[in-house]
Amino acid sequence: MLLLALVCAAAGCARRESAPAAQGSSGYETLALRYQGNNGTITPAELADDLGYLAPIRLDFVGSTVSGPASVQAVVTGDTDFGGAFNGAIIKLVAAKVPIVAVVGYYGVDDQRWSGFYVQEDSPIRTARDLLGKKISMNTLGAHSEFMVKEFLFRANLTKADTQQVTLVVIPPVNGEQVLRQRQVDVAVLGDIYRDRAVENGGLRSVVSDYEMFGKFTAGSYVMKTSFIRQHPNTAKKFVEAVGRAIEWARETPREQVIARFREIVAKRGRNENPDTLKYWRSYGVAGQHGVMSDKDFQVWIDWMVKDGELEPGELTASQLYTNELNSLAAPAAAQNP
Repeated sequence: MLLLALVCAAAGCARRESAPAAQGSSGYETLALRYQGNNGTITPAELADDLGYLAPIRLDFVGSTVSGPASVQAVVTGDTDFGGAFNGAIIKLVAAKVPIVAVVGYYGVDDQRWSGFYVQEDSPIRTARDLLGKKISMNTLGAHSEFMVKEFLFRANLTKADTQQVTLVVIPPVNGEQVLRQRQVDVAVLGDIYRDRAVENGGLRSVVSDYEMFGKFTAGSYVMKTSFIRQHPNTAKKFVEAVGRAIEWARETPREQVIARFREIVAKRGRNENPDTLKYWRSYGVAGQHGVMSDKDFQVWIDWMVKDGELEPGELTASQLYTNELNSLAAPAAAQNP
């Protein structure tokens, strides 16, 4: 009951307690977790499922998404049971009294996995001020890439009025390189496998990256509705632990073997995906062992929103946004990642 009380308090949900769903012989309240995936990529949850860490629970794919906010919106509307988003987007939703809570980190930034602002080799863009009056493509608004842009401009002492001279264009990640090369945009935010593919094709250069700006950090988390956790506590705990184990499997297994496993997963699920970009995978970038989260994963974005006027000082604390209580591996991991 302590966990349920803390989760409820964290997301500002109603005090009314919902009865847990009936448990089957497996001990889990449900044996299927609905989710949205991304074409051509393998998420930690999908890897956990394939490795057998979720068994007897299975994932139930209900469609694709390229946006963290859209993924979380599907959780809020009850179309899915979990979703993943940039931690800054999660903060915005919790501030709006949306009853969700982050339960495990699932992607981040390190020296292998990062996103950069890419331009053509002959582009005059080299500084933050050079972005004024330009178009920048990214996968969605109000998430990781937009925060990168705003922070880059802020560090150059540009004003909020200056930032309004930059046009942000929503383009699916798979098409970011194409629109940049066709000069439909001046800058493309490219990350992970899409970044490496674009660099391999040549003719582009990076202006700045999130790794250069922030260093290593867990950038995004899986979320669940607080009501789902109340009604499915054993299932939720199994999910978090399975994702944490999958993150460590990917971290400790030789890269070639991880990519080979990803190719097998894509082949088995038969979604008519192009597996070619999988060869560029290098890391999930999650800072905390087993996906364990910490205040610093959220505090940097809280501070930024206060500075930008999106939050009032003291409106939210980091501890209101996430819980490690579903993760039985949290104690040893937290000790290694204070």
